[in-house]
Amino acid sequence: MNPPTIDLEKARRENIRWLLLQTLNSARPVGASESVMHSAITAVLPDITIRELRIALEYLEGRDLLEITGKGSQPLWFAKLRRHGIDLVEYTIDCEPGIARPQKYW
Repeated sequence: MNPPTIDLEKARRENIRWLLLQTLNSARPVGASESVMHSAITAVLPDITIRELRIALEYLEGRDLLEITGKGSQPLWFAKLRRHGIDLVEYTIDCEPGIARPQKYW
């Protein structure tokens, strides 16, 4: 019997989403520009690209966890957590698949 294979690309995407949520939670209530988010995440994932960051931001926006401004009208995006994003980071709501939120241990 073969051991289960791990989809590393999927794990990376889900981890990036969680890191973005944590970064934006730290930047509350103002939010953060994509350059600030990129700088914060490169400490964990040094090879993350702006394209990966934007794809993850759009995914999270589609789940109504954050809002993005500057998309299409400005070269730099800016994001801010919405109520559901805050609740997700604070473990007050369940986390659906697609985000690598660690299990609550306290």
